[in-house]
Amino acid sequence: MKQLGLFGAGPAPDFSAEAALAAALPSAVRFGTSSWTFPGWGGICYPRGTTEEELRERGLELYARYPLFGTVGIDRSYYAPLSVDELSRYAAALPAGFRAVMKAWGRLTTPADPRTGEAWDTYLDPATFTREVADPARRAFGEHVGSIVLEFAPIRRAPPPAAAFAERLDQFLRAVPRDLPLSVELRTASHLSPAYLEVLRAHGVAHVLNSWEAMPSVGEQLALPGVLTAPDHVVTRLLMRPGTRYADRKAQMAPFDRIVDPNPELRQAVIELVRLCEATSRVAYVIVNNKAEGCSPLTIAALAERLAARDSPPDLG
Repeated sequence: MKQLGLFGAGPAPDFSAEAALAAALPSAVRFGTSSWTFPGWGGICYPRGTTEEELRERGLELYARYPLFGTVGIDRSYYAPLSVDELSRYAAALPAGFRAVMKAWGRLTTPADPRTGEAWDTYLDPATFTREVADPARRAFGEHVGSIVLEFAPIRRAPPPAAAFAERLDQFLRAVPRDLPLSVELRTASHLSPAYLEVLRAHGVAHVLNSWEAMPSVGEQLALPGVLTAPDHVVTRLLMRPGTRYADRKAQMAPFDRIVDPNPELRQAVIELVRLCEATSRVAYVIVNNKAEGCSPLTIAALAERLAARDSPPDLG
């Protein structure tokens, strides 16, 4: 494999403008992206010519050097638990104080195998969460955990009643260790109920305001009474426009090197969320996917420019 040196084939980009912009941001926001292995970001936040192989090998270290990134989404932990060794390598790549939004193992939040329909005994099992997620994170990644996301897979046919889902989630949260910050992301809109929000609030767990194909928009979620359920943080994940599909967006937007579909409504909702967090002493972890607008770093830069310009804060009355 080609040696990276300072990473990539081209010279390191000049980030002086981005550093100045980052210094003007409110402390209430940490921007980041879903994963980091995208060569299309060369010339934006990576040196031109940086390859996917290089990014898989040492990309997180390079990612953390970009001034506008203050968090990172770790998605691969959804597909299989990360070992202590893997988490230790991630921790070694990050500077002190750099916090990640890391998904919990998907078998904890999916009732059954989507291929066979066979029930999984790991679903909302506190012992599995403690052994496979909390303990390794605590041992090897504790200072870098911004929030561990419990992402519940969509239930498209006959989802359980909202009250039953909220009760089962409450039982789980009562039993798991609470020394690591947690958040919950729904993919079934009917589960976004007052009972669900009350369960999260009782346990100090954050609701993830997501922009996803079958969920209300971030703005609609933000308008729900009491939607900021954790006292210290909130997570928003900007994935794709509601009503669109993952495969279509990926085909439309690859190689993720430019804005393809700007979304002013989504950007405005994020600005309002950050201002609300600023006024209530919370931290907003804003995770942007390439399929939100076409290029995560460019979406983040656009949001940062608006925040640095000090748009009017929301009316808290």
